[in-house]
Amino acid sequence: MTIAQIFPAAGVSPLTEDRRPHAVVIGAGVGGLTAGALLGARGYRVTVFDPLDAPGGRAYAHRQDGFTFDAGPTIITAPWLFEQVWAECGFSLADDVDIRPNDPFYKVRFDDGTWFSYSGDAAAMEAEIARISPEDVAGYRSFMEESRRIYEVAFLQFAETPFHSLRVTAEALAKLVRLGGYRSVHDVVAKHFRHPKLRTLFSFHPLLIGGNPFTATSFYCLIAHLESKHGVHFVMGGTNALVQGLARLVERGGGRVRLGETVETILTSGRQATGVRLLGGETVAADLVVSNCDPATTYGKLLRHHPRRRWTDAKIGRADYSMGLFLWYFGTDRRYDDVGHHTMLFGPRYRSLLDDIFRRKTLAEDFSLYLHRPSASDPSVAPPGCDAFYVLSPVPNLAGGQDWTDLAESYRARIAAHLEETLLPDLGRHVVTSRIATPVDFRDRLLSWQGAGFSFEPKLFQSAWFRAHNKSEELDNLYLCGAGTHPGAGLPGVVCSARIVANLVPAAADLAGAPASARSPGPGGAR
Repeated sequence: MTIAQIFPAAGVSPLTEDRRPHAVVIGAGVGGLTAGALLGARGYRVTVFDPLDAPGGRAYAHRQDGFTFDAGPTIITAPWLFEQVWAECGFSLADDVDIRPNDPFYKVRFDDGTWFSYSGDAAAMEAEIARISPEDVAGYRSFMEESRRIYEVAFLQFAETPFHSLRVTAEALAKLVRLGGYRSVHDVVAKHFRHPKLRTLFSFHPLLIGGNPFTATSFYCLIAHLESKHGVHFVMGGTNALVQGLARLVERGGGRVRLGETVETILTSGRQATGVRLLGGETVAADLVVSNCDPATTYGKLLRHHPRRRWTDAKIGRADYSMGLFLWYFGTDRRYDDVGHHTMLFGPRYRSLLDDIFRRKTLAEDFSLYLHRPSASDPSVAPPGCDAFYVLSPVPNLAGGQDWTDLAESYRARIAAHLEETLLPDLGRHVVTSRIATPVDFRDRLLSWQGAGFSFEPKLFQSAWFRAHNKSEELDNLYLCGAGTHPGAGLPGVVCSARIVANLVPAAADLAGAPASARSPGPGGAR
């Protein structure tokens, strides 16, 4: 099955045989599709393989009973990155995808019932802060200034810089250390704010990319400035509509997205990746391979047969992985028009809850939640008069040993009861469709190591050079993109990782003189 069969689009021409160098991309997530589209624009013939029945990976969409539920990412903070991708492929993002701003960015509810409206308006933010702690208004100003300084180095200078050499890394780290990168996000926030609610409010952002605010490097304080400068956006039709657009870009460039196809092994000869073998036995030759898989899966499974120097099984086992995610997707037969697009519901504990999740890996009785109501802005994702929701709870990854077969329904019921008590009255009587996802789904369906929601935890010594490199150390023509690679998780990070890959690969013209056998499909063909 191909993307054109699922999401037909005018302007996508039937594929014809060509002799361009062949790039195989493993995984049709945002990173893989972005890399595939850019490589196609740079002269490669591209084939993307994905085991799911539709593209997206973590950004898949569940469609049931007339509702559309984005499976994962819901927040767009850097739409210009996608505009650049479309432009490089010769198209306009606006012709394919409708991205609109959220205002406010989030509504935040603290456990005592206090609300905070989080936006990009500095005056409005200062007024909100003054309601809670007037003496912290000055701290907000100094924090946002520090966030700007970090953004201008960590994001503008290094988000698309490959960290493959120790020299580049040393130069970069010298700058980042001067910015206090050895501190945690919470350490920086606590320097500026005195009130515990505000310390929670301005330090929670690393959780959106799999990090513990108490251990995530302070580089991620840049998110506050990124949001205030460029806004928080959503995609009409859901984030997966952006995925569909990326998949069409691949095909417009003469590439192909093959769905329902699982890559079992990356084939190698010496230090070269020569292609891939699919679960059904088909082999597909390639001039280069790009993996959008979790790096632990890439090295621990797809290259399990290949001698590895850095990414050994021992190193993969020692790494720290992000928390797991419990998600409940549900639709109601009524609307809750007083609930916004994005709502954060903080529980009674902060640091000790995060210790339970990240360090002790125990499933606590309490929780903090993110509630997504896209039908607040886009009625098309639900039937008339209805609402579409998902609620996300950070939980331990599978290293915690929880049996989600037994726990899933009771945990969902606890979350439902809390939402009914705090935000969604009579919820139990109005749910008309429902599904859940646990860390087991991330492991089995998305091939995520330990069922982690965001691959490696974004700590200082798992960032930049210490993270999985975008150009593999193990094979000369293997490249990696996605959440587990530099610069990290989240849609901006994943897109930047794909751009790094596109900038690192050899020019297609340089490979055009390679033997035909190196570029032609293996048994069964790639087309």
